Formats: sequence, structure tokens, C-alpha cells
Amino acid sequence: MKEDTNMASDKRIKVTLACEDCKRRNYITKKNKNNDRERIEMKKYCRFDRRHTVHKETR
Repeated sequence: MKEDTNMASDKRIKVTLACEDCKRRNYITKKNKNNDRERIEMKKYCRFDRRHTVHKETR
């Protein structure tokens, strides 16, 4: 049973999202690397800019 849960977690990886405006890394989220091969973009709230901005995945 333990092997199954370990294999399932390999498909979802942690990614860091950075604001496009201030370049700060604000969020950490998970994505399925089999379904989303490209870098993800999300519109999220940036507390430094105090508005919603586009956040892109960083390495």
C-alpha cells in the first residue's frame, strides 16, 4: 500500500509562482507534470503590488 501512495505523489510536483511585476516569489502550489508540461501562469493577488497580477512558474 505504501508503494502506491509514493508513486502517486511523483506525478504532482511543487512549483513556485513569481509575480511578473515585482519578480517576488509569492506562492507555492502543486501541478501534475504529466498533464501540464509547460510552465503555468495564474492571475493571483500580489501583496507587494496590492493588486492582482500574472504569476508565472519559476524553477
